[in-house]
Amino acid sequence: MIEVFNLLIEGFAVALQWQNLLLVVAGCVAGLFIGAMPGLGSVNGVAILLPLTFLVPPTGAIIFLGALYYGAMYGGAISSIMLGIPGASTAVATTFDGRPMALKGDADRALVAAASASFVGGTISVVLFTLFAPPLADVALKFGPPEEFTLMILAFATFVGLGSDDIPKTLFSIMIGLAMSTVGLDIVSGQPRLIFFDLPGFYHGINFLVLAIGIYGIGEMLWVIEQSKGKMVISKAEVSVRRILDTIKQLKGSIRQMLMGSFLGYFVGILPAAGATPGSLMAYGVAKTMDREPETFGRGNIKGVVAPEAANNAASTGSMLPMLTLGIPGSPTTAILLGGMVIWGLEPGPRLFVDHKDFVWGLIASLYAANLFALLINIAFIPAFIAVLRMPFTILAPVIYVLCVVGGYAPTKDMHDVWLMLIFGVVGYLMRKLDYPLAPAVLAIVLGPLAEASMRQSLIMNQGGFDIFVTRPISGTILVIAIVLLVWPMIKAMNKRRTAKA
Repeated sequence: MIEVFNLLIEGFAVALQWQNLLLVVAGCVAGLFIGAMPGLGSVNGVAILLPLTFLVPPTGAIIFLGALYYGAMYGGAISSIMLGIPGASTAVATTFDGRPMALKGDADRALVAAASASFVGGTISVVLFTLFAPPLADVALKFGPPEEFTLMILAFATFVGLGSDDIPKTLFSIMIGLAMSTVGLDIVSGQPRLIFFDLPGFYHGINFLVLAIGIYGIGEMLWVIEQSKGKMVISKAEVSVRRILDTIKQLKGSIRQMLMGSFLGYFVGILPAAGATPGSLMAYGVAKTMDREPETFGRGNIKGVVAPEAANNAASTGSMLPMLTLGIPGSPTTAILLGGMVIWGLEPGPRLFVDHKDFVWGLIASLYAANLFALLINIAFIPAFIAVLRMPFTILAPVIYVLCVVGGYAPTKDMHDVWLMLIFGVVGYLMRKLDYPLAPAVLAIVLGPLAEASMRQSLIMNQGGFDIFVTRPISGTILVIAIVLLVWPMIKAMNKRRTAKA
């Protein structure tokens, strides 16, 4: 432990050099705005700015990109809360309660809550990274396809609690999402699946952001237009130092959700190929399932903001662990970082902590600094973000529409996805009018491909036998927990109906 502390001090000596400190601030600011732009996110941000890092030493390069990654995690919540458009897939869970808070005039509280939860999640994850990197890497190695599949089942089990008490509608929403997640080419045989009308655009599948932006951007805009009935709509948005301080005090009541999201997000983040999106979605589901008033989620509950925001920041740090210790990227963003390390002449793996101590511990120390600067920068920009909401909706609606189109086009550069996004917007609007929960469908299309890939790998390993999910200790335990979580909301709903009849 003393040796780790001494190495961390040496890391701070590297991270706090003026040029590296400037790179941290620049990375946080760039990440904040990249994360807030629909369709960009940390993956595209790191990929676009990676060539610039060849102008600085490898340590400065990874510090800049790490800070950019952190800033993008913070920034993703901005457009989710302000406009109802997820900046990236990692921020979609924040939309569920962040956007209703903004519509009620509490956008500043939602932004402060998101920034504070991100800081808590980031801090806890960096501390865990510092103290337990090697043993946690060993735990991650024990998670094979069967464990990953049961973890996805656990996530699906929490979805039942994401809808209303109408469980059939929730299950229907999940099934629609799962069906859409299979569109494209079969992952084993390569055969086309569900290529509607033989349109070539469906061969690359349905991009998650296209669905999310359509439902929560276009669908939300149509809903507000209908509710306004032609009247001039201006959101009631306020911000002051007193309101910010009051919000920070109120966050004491959601510390449990922050801690749960931090540890859950970090654990999911260290699993190879999992990333921050499943972690944030699972954290939201668990927070709602365990809350005394789950019906308040989706209507502007601040706990529904802090849980996913703590989780996605913790997962972003956790995903760096398998990259550095095992050479296995934990997320799409860290896959790009891994490529950068190879180009810089650094070989990821256990020897990295021995042969390049300055690089590793300089990165870890910079994450502490990036976390703090991202919090301060985010809170400092809140008045500017609030000014957006004070615009009349007649001006804001076209801006939202243009951002949605850009966000739908950016991931694949295909106009097919733009038209698909508009269709999803209309479908989302109709689902809302018919009181079908949107969240389960969106979440199912995210985790569907991950669940399918891990299930088919498991069956191939066991020659088609499903017993592999039960006989392995870790996957069997997770499966039991998933079944309990799946059955519990159904039991509660049945008890409520019996009470109502009585």
